[in-house]
Amino acid sequence: MNRLLVKVTRDTLPQVKDKYPFLYLERGRLEVDDSSVKWIDCENNVVRLPIATIGTLLLGPGTTLTHESVKVLASANCGVCWVGEDSLIFYAVGHTPTASTRNFRRQMELSCDKIKSVEVARRMFAMRFPAADLEGKILKEMMGMEGHRVRQLYEKLAKKYGVGWQGRSYQPGKFAMSDMTNKILTSANAALYGILLSSIYALGYSPHIGFIHSGSPLPFVYDMADLYKEHLCIDLAFLATLEMAGKYDKAMVASEFRKRVIDIDLLAKIPVDINYALNGGKRASRAGE
Repeated sequence: MNRLLVKVTRDTLPQVKDKYPFLYLERGRLEVDDSSVKWIDCENNVVRLPIATIGTLLLGPGTTLTHESVKVLASANCGVCWVGEDSLIFYAVGHTPTASTRNFRRQMELSCDKIKSVEVARRMFAMRFPAADLEGKILKEMMGMEGHRVRQLYEKLAKKYGVGWQGRSYQPGKFAMSDMTNKILTSANAALYGILLSSIYALGYSPHIGFIHSGSPLPFVYDMADLYKEHLCIDLAFLATLEMAGKYDKAMVASEFRKRVIDIDLLAKIPVDINYALNGGKRASRAGE
């Protein structure tokens, strides 16, 4: 059978900010039929995926994909992340190629300059502390301020929603041992990391070159995630703990997280916020503003 393959060009692709943030798939197979990517689930239902308009595919347990589907996903700049089931634990990402290394070079130049690197970190903290005077503060001092802010936020939301809180706790590979709020935090955080990772790659930056975090696999992802966690992850965790009444519901967590991502137009914020952090200038409004 002759197949009609339509070449995807840069001019025909929507920008990152215009894409749907992510789809989560499990127990099925990704294949290519003619020029489209199709998803065949475990009950043999077939769904054609508009991958040029999707930012990231999160692949859960029981998924397989063909070599041809990976080629088409890469050409459409659709990120692929392999994640776990109950908690959406992030395992790996397929690195999609980009047309230019300009953004990566800029990121490296700033990271290698000690003074400019701290200036980038200061702008990132300023997004979370708009009223604070951060001039002259070193990275360690600003990280201390952030730790204090997050601890206060946990206590504030626990009181607001009437949820018991013993502190943030997660042991890799022991998701089931966490309490309800920590399970939801772990799930939402991992989903956020997947979206950010694919967006950072799609924009031509590196997730491995951070300005605040260090000594971890994806420091720039963690740097950026802290800008959005309050609304997308932390508030969600305490509210969902109250609503689920003791029974963890992964579908509810994923659905509510996805709704919040779309409501704040996260994919439109990410490029603007990265540009502001690295270069100064105009910034996107924070979640909930």
